[in-house]
Amino acid sequence: MAMTAAVKDELSRLAVTKTCCRRAEVSALLRFGGGLHIVNGRVVVEAELDTGNAARRLRREIHELYGHQPEVHVLSQGNLRKGTRYVVRVAADGDSLARQTGLLDPRGRPVRGLPPQVVSGGVCDAEAAWRGAFLAHGSLTEPGRSSALEITCPGMEAAMALVGAARRLGVAAKAREVRGADRVVVRDGDAIGALLTRIGAHSSVLQWEERRMRREVRATANRLANFDDANLRRSVKAAVTASARVNRALELLGDEVPDHLITAGRLRVQHEQASLEELGQLADPPMTKDAVAGRIRRLLAMADKKAKDLRVPDTSAAVTEDMEEEELVEVPAGRAH
Repeated sequence: MAMTAAVKDELSRLAVTKTCCRRAEVSALLRFGGGLHIVNGRVVVEAELDTGNAARRLRREIHELYGHQPEVHVLSQGNLRKGTRYVVRVAADGDSLARQTGLLDPRGRPVRGLPPQVVSGGVCDAEAAWRGAFLAHGSLTEPGRSSALEITCPGMEAAMALVGAARRLGVAAKAREVRGADRVVVRDGDAIGALLTRIGAHSSVLQWEERRMRREVRATANRLANFDDANLRRSVKAAVTASARVNRALELLGDEVPDHLITAGRLRVQHEQASLEELGQLADPPMTKDAVAGRIRRLLAMADKKAKDLRVPDTSAAVTEDMEEEELVEVPAGRAH
């Protein structure tokens, strides 16, 4: 998860000057990082984050924007906790902060999606909401076949609100339930790069794109190598198949074969793994591969016709099951090398 840590570190240091964007980010951090709790009849607002920088950023923003002084508690790594966690909590006057950030509506009811001011705000608010959601519960896997940017959401309403925010940014995101948890997922590589750019992870997106390009180049090289290797094996197998058929044709025809056809046939039998181009170079005088193929094709046609007249097995009888399977893939019947 090295990319996740890199993105969160960069986002937690990003300077944001617009007040509306800062408020949208704080709302998303609180919504996706924790939310509301009732303790002794009082509303407590808190968010549990996995980086100290994000926790310090949230504490600073709450203090500067809303005038509250949050507490920060460090939860050390334990048996059930993979890493150190940071809890930003506002216990005193938490009800007021919840209303200010849109976690509670004017009637005091919890807002299950994103706050209305974020949903109806500008595009910059949508970017800030995604930034806050990623800092709270986002992850980015390494580029590859299963690369994805994911946000774990507190509920389906929050997931759908985040999908709507992504749509405003021109990014296709999907909400789904994975192992009992609601998540928003972006899988397309271009969409991931665009979203990282929109939320402010400019350095991280360059690193991610570089790794993505390296993976794609390596995958393409491996695919081409495998393709060439498979083609070579099929070509050799098809040549062996053609050699077996030509050998049977020479047995059937005996001395009835024209000299130019028997020359091509003997080249095929003597060099059974050679390509048509190599056979043409071995001929005296040299021939093109099309000329070699044409002569061998006529030789096989003559032999198959004679076999039919004599009612004996034709040249295909010399092909084993293994050869026949490759021949169907590489060399259609009657048009062997």
